[in-house]
Amino acid sequence: MSDPNGQTDRQVSPPTLEELRVSAQALHFDLNDSELEMYATFVAPMVADYQLVESIEDPRLPVQYPRDAGYRPEPEENTLNAWYWKCAIKGAGGGKLAGKRIVVKDNICVAGVPMMNGSKVWEGFIPEQDATVVSRVLAAGAEVLGKAVCENFCFSGGSHTSATGPVQNPHNPAHMSGGSSSGCAALIVAGECDMAIGGDQGGSIRMPSSFSGCYGIKPTYGLVPYTGAFPIDQSVDHLGPMAGSSADCALLLEVLAGYDDGLDPRQDPRLASKSYTSALSGDANGLKVGIVKEGFGTPVSEADVDEMVRAAAWSLDKVGAKVAEVSIPMHVQAASIMFASMLEGTLSTFTDCSGVGPNPKGYAFTDAVRYYHQMRKERAMDMPVTVKTVLLFAHAMRERYGVYYSAKAQNLIRDVRAAYDLALNEFDVLVMPTTAMKALPIPGPDPTPAEIMAGALPMIGNTAPFDATGHPSMSVPAGMSEGLPVGMMITGRWSEDDVVLRVGHAFEQIA
Repeated sequence: MSDPNGQTDRQVSPPTLEELRVSAQALHFDLNDSELEMYATFVAPMVADYQLVESIEDPRLPVQYPRDAGYRPEPEENTLNAWYWKCAIKGAGGGKLAGKRIVVKDNICVAGVPMMNGSKVWEGFIPEQDATVVSRVLAAGAEVLGKAVCENFCFSGGSHTSATGPVQNPHNPAHMSGGSSSGCAALIVAGECDMAIGGDQGGSIRMPSSFSGCYGIKPTYGLVPYTGAFPIDQSVDHLGPMAGSSADCALLLEVLAGYDDGLDPRQDPRLASKSYTSALSGDANGLKVGIVKEGFGTPVSEADVDEMVRAAAWSLDKVGAKVAEVSIPMHVQAASIMFASMLEGTLSTFTDCSGVGPNPKGYAFTDAVRYYHQMRKERAMDMPVTVKTVLLFAHAMRERYGVYYSAKAQNLIRDVRAAYDLALNEFDVLVMPTTAMKALPIPGPDPTPAEIMAGALPMIGNTAPFDATGHPSMSVPAGMSEGLPVGMMITGRWSEDDVVLRVGHAFEQIA
């Protein structure tokens, strides 16, 4: 195969003795040459199964609506460096999203449009199929304007790691727009689109919404299909809406949500889309709001952020909510448990499983698998310091302990979820700062690896737990301080995305 992005016929040959020797060493099998030759005769017939699979045409999802290749915009029309690629794909003539201009985070496949995932590792890849969320917005009448820059492998809460350069905050270009859906937030606030499809594995919809000052909801886990987006770990992968208002988030979620006919193993067929827009009553009458004490006053908290979010939360009584404080002690540990729980899955996704993860019973974009399998080895040194750090640690821990700690952390996530659910038995939603701080400054030119790492993860403490527990969680603008936005996060019960959106919309009426 000469072109990893192409479809070329190839013969599958049996593994060589040297390949078997390398595999035996990796598996800790002590085999001599004669034993390797014996196993070579055992494995040789297995190649026929692979050859059969190779000979059958790969099933493809249909691509509808004409599109051209688009272009990479020059700096003069990309002032925030938030666009990766511009195009114009017009969807159906009518529908819920008719007239809406949408951008797509650049870890989500759009057929015929380059996808870089923020990294030189992916540079040159052109997907052959649309992700399910892209097909759905086009069928609902939206126009896809292009791809928004995302952070390098989506592995940063800042907006300073993409291989195409930092994305600037629309309120102050010296500061970050937030990550990893960095370009999505910047383009919404700058008025260059109406909506965006973002992704969230540790807060990557909500953190840029907070830093840049837009609305963004991480839906209930599995509500929105992830089919056709590059993952980090299946236990935390989410796609969801970002927009300039709660109403537009609700409208977009109506289109994105729903079962994907078994193509995405993250999904539960019992989770169905609702009429989220009809839940927006403009008030919070009868709802109980719990202000989570542990979400404030953290080691990285800024006093003005804490003060503004507390005031915003208490103000919900003006729209009929009953507001009180609640303590959830386990929230302090939740982000660390979440991080430990996903590292083994991240290692498997980025290395062993060629970028798709284990993907049991799911649909794989095999053009992406083929491209990434080759490029992750050829361009391994182009991975960002964030990803290299995580993979080095995860691999070393796997070699030492197996998957013990990730397995234990997954068990502990059940306790974390139960702690939030206990509070949600008393309150309809929980409120705290989205990010403990305002947008961080963008590091200077040629930052050191230490400077890059310092700006990548300090903002995930409040957001990350809900990727692991799966609760719907939304960031809404709470105001401005020192010329930068402050975000308030509203989290609800599983599958009650409508309630979260209702509270966000009610606050929007008084903000």
